Amino acid sequence: MERQNYRFLIQYEGSRYSGWQKLSGKEQTIQGKLENILERMTGEPVTVIGSGRTDAGVHAKGQVANAHLAVKRSEQEILDYINEYLPEDIAVLEVTKVSDKFHSRHHAVEKCYLYRISTAQVTDVFKRRYVYEYRNGKKSGRTLESEGTTTKGLTLLWVGYDGEDSKKRS
Repeated sequence: MERQNYRFLIQYEGSRYSGWQKLSGKEQTIQGKLENILERMTGEPVTVIGSGRTDAGVHAKGQVANAHLAVKRSEQEILDYINEYLPEDIAVLEVTKVSDKFHSRHHAVEKCYLYRISTAQVTDVFKRRYVYEYRNGKKSGRTLESEGTTTKGLTLLWVGYDGEDSKKRS
């Protein structure tokens, strides 16, 4: 059976994962989860190529990936199969046939990063996984740099939450 290149649009809440990229001996990655499901579906090894890597604990709303698959399933059937077996914090939003030359990393047009900074006296417990705490002019125990994130060369929109979800720009 001939292989076809498929593009995947993926979202995930990355708190439980060691990032995007599958590393030797590490199963708890987004790439690893997708590859395992696609290998089960096709019965052969599959390499999923991401548009970029993410660090441990990072979330994605629309990451693109691609893989060459030899399957006799429609795009909708592939989408349904993948989502049936993915954990609830990962979802594939779209599956599309693309040119064999399409490569998600080489053809990436844009990457957008959003950093949320909480300046509230007490961070909303429902937002704790999605904000960096900065209280009374002091950083929390975690810093962007200690989390492996560099701000060098980035223009950041600092958005603070005052507990009422009103946004302040500075």
